[in-house]
Amino acid sequence: MAKMTSAYANKVLKKLNDDKNYYLNMEEEGQVYVAAVDEEPVIPDYDYEVVSAKIAEIDEKIVKIKHAINVVNATNKIAVGDSEMTIDTILVRMAQLNKRKMVLDKMRKRQEKTREKCGYLSARKAAPEYQYINYDLKLVGKEYERIDSEIASMQIALDKFNQTFEFDVEY
Repeated sequence: MAKMTSAYANKVLKKLNDDKNYYLNMEEEGQVYVAAVDEEPVIPDYDYEVVSAKIAEIDEKIVKIKHAINVVNATNKIAVGDSEMTIDTILVRMAQLNKRKMVLDKMRKRQEKTREKCGYLSARKAAPEYQYINYDLKLVGKEYERIDSEIASMQIALDKFNQTFEFDVEY
């Protein structure tokens, strides 16, 4: 049993995944070897049972740590602005807001009026065509700033929680 913060647990997970990749690579490289008929073969140092057991051991640790993080994320609430939210709710909401922010960013960068590009088919037209936005540019800009601020507020609260809240992990 160990006490961890989410930030530390994610560092442990990264290390475990690096270790697992080491053994997966060892397995990939050691499965077969090539030797000429008239040569002494150079057999890779590979033992299926040992490597397989190490991978299974690492996977078991990963499962336990991820489960502990999920339990913490689903059961602990933190203050964000005027409300309290569970960590998992914050993560979902931040993803939604980031998608919306991308749309608003594209909208806020548009010009109110732009000339359409001419192709060879429209070259015969005498009058140019224009594209106009169909929304209030200032309103979109304000909404972008509001969402950006809300995301930042959530991220700060989440970072503080991830760095300070300790929980038990049995691994």
